[in-house]
Amino acid sequence: MMKLIRPSVIGYLAPLAIVVLLLQITATSAYANKAAPVKLWKGFSSPVGMAFDDTGNLFVAEWGAGRVSRVDPAGNRTIFADGISGPSGLTIAPDGFIYVASYSGNEIYRFTPAGERSTYVAGLATPAGIGFDRSGQLLIANRRTNQILAVNDDGRLEPIIEGLRTPVGAVQTPDGGYVVSNIDGDITLVRPDGSRIQTGKALGAPGPGVAMTKTGRVFVVDYGGTTIQEISPEGKLRVVADGLRSPVGLVVAPDGTSLLTATWGDGAIYRIPILNQ
Repeated sequence: MMKLIRPSVIGYLAPLAIVVLLLQITATSAYANKAAPVKLWKGFSSPVGMAFDDTGNLFVAEWGAGRVSRVDPAGNRTIFADGISGPSGLTIAPDGFIYVASYSGNEIYRFTPAGERSTYVAGLATPAGIGFDRSGQLLIANRRTNQILAVNDDGRLEPIIEGLRTPVGAVQTPDGGYVVSNIDGDITLVRPDGSRIQTGKALGAPGPGVAMTKTGRVFVVDYGGTTIQEISPEGKLRVVADGLRSPVGLVVAPDGTSLLTATWGDGAIYRIPILNQ
């Protein structure tokens, strides 16, 4: 993804660099009946990060075009912002402001709902996936430094997880732990006590797309492959959908019954039902 990616919280926490217990899980299974992806839209230019606002508009970071597009609930597409160098991660705060990571510019931009842009964070090192933790802090997967960073209330960057392997996406789980996708081929689960579980090389190259439902189910994309997978709290992976061309972005739909994934390989967005299996 992006030539930079290989092709084929609760308040401030001390950096979780000391691993109390490291387990490696490599088992992968599949749902008895995998979900069938349904193509919703095509014609995107290397889409990556996605997020919905409160009115149901979908925002999509298009890496290849240097822009953010907006798709309204009726499916109409407009350009929300352009002139962005390598837009990767994208997230929307509860107040409606849109945050976009510039992977090439090493910055995070903040946009008002009307599209006015300001620089929120600078001096990063290839920021990829972004999102908010349970306390409202912005989390940044800072790929080149192998860290997950948080932006605290006074705007300072604090490392909350260190010693990762090319992290490109992260979410905080309901128990205060984290799920981190590493583009080098594994997923890291960081438990609240600091211990870690690694999935090993079960995935080709996990992308920035890490999505969590309101009930705490976590799904990841395999950018280096063709699947969307669910990861359990124990680190076990299950294929929920297959046949996609380098899925890279992932978001839970507003109604919570499906996932939307952005595919790098064919510039499209697909809907995938969330099955209760």
